[in-house]
Amino acid sequence: MEEQTGQTCIICGQIKEEGIVIVSHFICEDCEAEMVRTEAEDAKYRFFIGRMKKIGLQKNA
Repeated sequence: MEEQTGQTCIICGQIKEEGIVIVSHFICEDCEAEMVRTEAEDAKYRFFIGRMKKIGLQKNA
């Protein structure tokens, strides 16, 4: 059995090796790149906003 490494992306839900961590939440580099290219008028923009709401600011930060 192969051990999985990496983290689960909060946008796509896949386990990936490369990406960024924002307040302990991982976003894979593929989703990060797609978010940067997405225009505010695009329907997918709202999807990304909804997923990003999972990232809350830490109290006492």
